[in-house]
Amino acid sequence: MKKDLISVMDAAAEIHDLLDLAARLKIERGDHERPLDGKTLAMIFEKSSTRTRVSFELAMTELGGHAMFLGANDMQLGRGETVADTAKVLSRYVHGIMYRARSNQMMRELAANSTVPVISGLDDLEHPCQALADLLTVKERKGGLRGLRLVYMGDGNNVCNSLMLAAAAAGMDMTACTPEGRMPDRAIGDKAAALAKETGGSVELSHDPREAARGADVLYTDVWVSMGDGTDSVMARSIFSPYSIDEGMLSLAAEDAIVLHCLPAHRGEEISAGAMDGPQSAVFDQAENRLHAQKAVLHWLLR
Repeated sequence: MKKDLISVMDAAAEIHDLLDLAARLKIERGDHERPLDGKTLAMIFEKSSTRTRVSFELAMTELGGHAMFLGANDMQLGRGETVADTAKVLSRYVHGIMYRARSNQMMRELAANSTVPVISGLDDLEHPCQALADLLTVKERKGGLRGLRLVYMGDGNNVCNSLMLAAAAAGMDMTACTPEGRMPDRAIGDKAAALAKETGGSVELSHDPREAARGADVLYTDVWVSMGDGTDSVMARSIFSPYSIDEGMLSLAAEDAIVLHCLPAHRGEEISAGAMDGPQSAVFDQAENRLHAQKAVLHWLLR
């Protein structure tokens, strides 16, 4: 039976094994086996990307396979052909599909009609591959995950949703600190809280950024206005400016706290240049780890 990764919940039971595999593949880069020799990954992009496209394409190459980029203007999808028909046709050609979608509904429809594994490269509800790279980065910097407190600040978006689930699966304590009108998805929050009870972690919601930051092991943020979000940029600045991670916010966290941002960043808005480029930043390690985490996912689903 085929497996997909369209939610962190699809890998929750195996999250520690996936992170261990990612760490091993990172160490062995340039010298590991090529288990995907002869296999092809179709990559469908309805939204533009830097890290997702480059990391998946390179991951397939280094694992011995081939990645095929399919942009929105290269396909009949969206110009009359249904998602279901697209999934059925591609399943006859390729060994897996990576989909960067505008909606979670379309993501699930593609997965339901595909006979090959489907991997989410982001949709409006979750970003599971990003969350795996995030945890890999924290584990590298901190030596483990259980018992650490991660505080996410800003918009309760797809990144925040997946991060709650991943942190809960790993036994971490996570606080999602957002404005009241921009909280993470309630159903995902409930799933994360239930999962955290099983793993010894915790999930909390907060609207007080300075209080949430106190003693945190990890401070994490994302852009205030995501692609496709209709929020006015001036309004966003007024809503989110108290949640910016700068040197003052970082001083409230643990002395050895690290800073994460999934990129692209708007320096001077959700994060200051000093926090992003300073000695506590792991932002560019985090970006690199998209490659290694996705190698582990591809190895797990396509080998």
